[in-house]
Amino acid sequence: MFKMKTLTWFNRAVALVAVSVFSLASAQSPQAGTPPEGFTALFNEKNLSGWWGLKTEDPVKWKALSPDKLAEKKAASIKDIAQHWSVNGEELVNDGHGLYLSTQKNYGDFEFLVDYKTVPKADSGIYLRGIPQVQIWDSTEEAKFNIGANKGSGGLWNNSKGAPGKDPLVLADKPFGQWNSFRIIMVGERVSVWLNGKLLVDHARMENYFNRKGQIPRTGPIQLQTHGGEIRWRNVFIREIGTKEGNEILASKGGNGFKSAFNGKNFEGWAGPTNNYSVDHGSIQCMKGKGGTIYVNDELDDFSARIEFKLPPGGNNGLAIRYPGSGDTAYVGMCELQVLDDSAKKYAKLHPAQYHGSAYGMAPAARGYQRPVGEWNFQEVTVNGSRIKVELNGTLILNADLANVEKPMYDLGKFKGRLRKSGYFGFAGHGDAVSFRNISIRNFK
Repeated sequence: MFKMKTLTWFNRAVALVAVSVFSLASAQSPQAGTPPEGFTALFNEKNLSGWWGLKTEDPVKWKALSPDKLAEKKAASIKDIAQHWSVNGEELVNDGHGLYLSTQKNYGDFEFLVDYKTVPKADSGIYLRGIPQVQIWDSTEEAKFNIGANKGSGGLWNNSKGAPGKDPLVLADKPFGQWNSFRIIMVGERVSVWLNGKLLVDHARMENYFNRKGQIPRTGPIQLQTHGGEIRWRNVFIREIGTKEGNEILASKGGNGFKSAFNGKNFEGWAGPTNNYSVDHGSIQCMKGKGGTIYVNDELDDFSARIEFKLPPGGNNGLAIRYPGSGDTAYVGMCELQVLDDSAKKYAKLHPAQYHGSAYGMAPAARGYQRPVGEWNFQEVTVNGSRIKVELNGTLILNADLANVEKPMYDLGKFKGRLRKSGYFGFAGHGDAVSFRNISIRNFK
């Protein structure tokens, strides 16, 4: 039996990255308008160039407008913005009314810094990728204590009641008349929020206010909300987060109990046709034209697995879930989770349950959250009873109960192993040079 080693070296490495990033943002206290190293100023302290206006509206809908219609919408919004927003030196000022100031550019993963100062009984917020919201309000307004105002600003207020991130972890608001400083990191749907140097939201999933069962859009604008009271903003800075850093942030969170399942050198502790795979620079790669299912030789019941994977153009592979050790895992295992280049033209007309992250033939995953072909993706899979969840690059793309499959690709009788209670975790190669690394497993036993 293969004994997995604790990921102490990896946890230390990503912790150092997280600390260094935090130190960069917090140690530098820039004068107004001067962005810290690596950041870009969104406000030029002269005019509202780079901004337009939106209400609380589903970005999926306005993004679907034709170019001409979207241009008309933006032009009309500028008139409203001019009535309610102004520039006062280093400050953006809103009178408490009108459309929300929204960036022309849409952002994916980012770190956002902003200062704000508001007035008693004001209510505002920051929309991330067009989704409400990081809350701002008067923490002394007793009339709103019943909806959480006394807990302070900074929570993901539109998350469901009781959900992580809904309420801030601590009260961090400064007295009225003083500037408050936000730091927000968003990777996928995962959001962390600091207010005045205090951690309020720790890597919580932000829910899609417009579609509770759907995902947060992959990109969208930053919006500064108006809600009945004057609010002033300054030091509006953003830094886009790339693939490497995004994966490191995701790996640094919630990793307690995960143990390495691959030593980065050879197939010690693995079984199956390992001669059809190679080990190169710390990663496992299926040899072109070969395949078969290789697996960690440690039988599992309920578990989570974390991997990084990289696809070649048109790449196809799979994750074997509760694999019995022989046969086609898509049918004799609990399932094969697809690992597929969703962008390839040759896959344009597949069944929905054949795309990446899907429980092959049974439960379709949401599409559009892969990184570009050739970049490393971070994926976490959780198997608990008959339920399976897949989080890709910080976004939950599959949450399915295989005991209740609604629209399978084939008759359910073909999927003989879907209710298996135990088995192995591994990779089901299909002849393409798909690579895997940083493979770790947390056994729930």
